[in-house]
Formats: sequence, C-alpha cells, structure tokens
Amino acid sequence: MNVTSADGTSIAYDQRGTGAPIILVGGAFNDRTTVGGLAEVLSADFTTIAYDRRGRGDSGDTSPYAMGREIEDIAALILEVGGSASVFGHSSGAVLALEAAAAGLPIEKVVAYEPPYAPDSDLRDDVTEKVRGQIAAGDRDAAAATFLEVAGTPAEVIEGMKHAPVWGWFTSLAHTLPYDLAICGPGARPRKDNLALITAPTLIIGGGASPEKLQTGARIAAAAVPGARHETLEGQDHGVLQHPESLRDLLVEFYK
Repeated sequence: MNVTSADGTSIAYDQRGTGAPIILVGGAFNDRTTVGGLAEVLSADFTTIAYDRRGRGDSGDTSPYAMGREIEDIAALILEVGGSASVFGHSSGAVLALEAAAAGLPIEKVVAYEPPYAPDSDLRDDVTEKVRGQIAAGDRDAAAATFLEVAGTPAEVIEGMKHAPVWGWFTSLAHTLPYDLAICGPGARPRKDNLALITAPTLIIGGGASPEKLQTGARIAAAAVPGARHETLEGQDHGVLQHPESLRDLLVEFYK
C-alpha cells in the first residue's frame, strides 16, 4: 500500500492486525522489512504500520531532503489510519518519532528505543558533510564505514562486516545515511527545547546488553521529555529488532 506525503512523495507501507494503530519507524540501514518482525508480534493486539522511510524500499525520494519532510510522511500515515496513532522508533528512527511528537502530530503514545543522543561531554565531530561527499563520489562503502565508525562500531568489526552478506544491504541504503545524520543533528546533540514540548505519554527504552553510550542516550531522552518513563530491557542490545518477541510484553503493557 502507498500514501502520498505533503510534498507529493509516495510512501510505501504494510498494514497488519486490528486495534489501535502503531506506526513503526526504523533507523539507519532499515526499511519496512526490518521492522516487520515487530509489526507481526504486535499485530495480535494492534494495527501495525511498517513503512519505508523516504529513499528506501518502495518509497519515493523528493529533493531537497529535510527532517520536516519525514515528519510529514508520518503525518500522512497517521491520517491514513484514522487521524491519530501511537509510534515506535528505533535508533535514529526513535529520534524521528520523538521529533514528530514534539512537532504536535496527533500521536497518542511514543516509544523510543535507544535514540543515539550524545552527552554534552562527547565532542564528536559532525560527519554529515563527509558522508554526503562520499555518497556524491559514488563511494558507498566509505559512507557506510564512516557512519558505522561514528556510531561506535569498532574498526575490526566494520572490516568483518565488509566481507559478510550484510554489507551489500548496508551499501544499498548508504544514500539515506545523511538523512539519519540530519535527524540526529550535529554531534547527535538532543534538541532539548523540542523534546520539552512532547505531551504524549512517552517510554524510552535502553538495552541492558548495549554499550554504555547507547544506554546513556536513552537516559538523556528520558530526562528531556516531561514525564517520560525509562526502562532497561535486560539481555537486549541495539539489534533488538532481530528479537521482536523481547519487546512484546513491555510494549503491549505501555500501549494498552
């Protein structure tokens, strides 16, 4: 199925289940297939919407890019499913879900799994222009490697990935990495003024097996959103979408 966003971009989505709608927002290197497992797990209790963010899968991609266009995509999906919905976001998709709620969309509840916010003490350089340059030069391998490096992936792990089947998946979506970097903002600093505007009930989740850096990002978000609830999902890390059943009880309890 498809819905047309405000700028005319076609956004592809899959709908499952019945009940109150939940829109699932993937992060970098994700499309609607990678959130499909969670969509299926939740479909026994909710209507789930797994969609291709613009530039991915079967969705279109209209230039110039702006985070606001992705918020309009979520708005179009919300309208399509009845005018209000809850959202779940993973990684940079969690940041996008929070920004959509801050923008005043008719969002009932928000769940953000490990939004990759950096603390003020982290002087990480902004690599957006570097990645854009690598994409413009046609060097998708370098763009994917740069993104993974700034995300904290060890160099030896990146080298191993380059020789694994998953690398082809990463490079196929490399052109969308500047979008995720734009969503997270320079240095992945949280837009605290925006987060303070969120009024929807919000649950922020960190994985108990994740690096401390990612767990810190979750705590930063929880502290910035008024009344937000913070939970640690023991035994899980940033790859939680590969284990969607681990999220089921916590999400059903919160969304219900």
